[in-house]
Amino acid sequence: MKNRVLEVLGISYPIIEGGMAFIGDGKLAAAVSNSGGFGQVAAAGHGAKEFERQIEVAASLTDKPFGVNIPIGRMTIDHPYFHIIKAHKRKIKAVSLGAGDPRPFISALKEWGLKVMTVGGTVKHAIHAERYGADLFICEGFEAGGRNSPYELTLFSLLPQVAKAVQLPIAAAGGISNAQGVLAALALGAEGVQIGTRFIASHESPAHMEYKTKLVEAKDMDTIVLERSIGRVNRVIRTNIADEILELEKETPSFEQLYPHINGLRNKAAAIDGNLNEGWLHSGQSAGLIDSVESVQDIIEDIVNGLTINEQKVSAFISELENVIE
Repeated sequence: MKNRVLEVLGISYPIIEGGMAFIGDGKLAAAVSNSGGFGQVAAAGHGAKEFERQIEVAASLTDKPFGVNIPIGRMTIDHPYFHIIKAHKRKIKAVSLGAGDPRPFISALKEWGLKVMTVGGTVKHAIHAERYGADLFICEGFEAGGRNSPYELTLFSLLPQVAKAVQLPIAAAGGISNAQGVLAALALGAEGVQIGTRFIASHESPAHMEYKTKLVEAKDMDTIVLERSIGRVNRVIRTNIADEILELEKETPSFEQLYPHINGLRNKAAAIDGNLNEGWLHSGQSAGLIDSVESVQDIIEDIVNGLTINEQKVSAFISELENVIE
């Protein structure tokens, strides 16, 4: 059976780089694509000029397919990001849309010859993606780093429901960083995965070494969720600053009161500048599985090689069950 994620994106391995504010630059995107996956330049954290520059960087470093990720929010198709995408449509293979309603954008992007991926955290999101012509749905569980669906559905429960509800190809996201996670996602109905946090802890990532070290040191309980007090979800690494924000939220502050503590500049201060006393760090729950900083190529090769080993374990288990049944 053909893998539709590979067909849609024109890649060797069904591994997509997640869109990560400040981190998803052209160098990292190219490294993922050159290693057989699908790299993405993130618009978040980059102004229009820098976003365009990073697309050009990616195009200069790879001849493999890559894409861009847009957190659409309240944007329209007239936003400068989309003018840039249209101008560079021959360099870009696909656009992933998250953090908003993708429906007004899908037809225009497809008219420009681009593949469209939408990111969502509910069955309803998947149904809308299929209905309005998306080429691929990225099913994101609550385990994922950064801003996420307020419904807080875990990938293990959500993914098989999405696979049952739609026919379009699905990539699973949230808490995946190794071959075991990929194999589990495939078993639950996905044809590929989206990985973010693991790629932050790579040599090619622009993240500050303090950020990478935090990921390597993280254990299973070292991420927390901020912004619930204002109806949002933002999964981050537990730090003193993150704990202070969590305490502030117990006082049910207004958005205006909380915003100075949760805005993008606070994220950049820690993620890029390494100032952990001034900002916070996005991280998925998969951080507890990260033991070292590696090259993107080694990360992807480890996942691909590990699939064979873990598939053999699953096959052996199934054989044992068949013997018992007989």
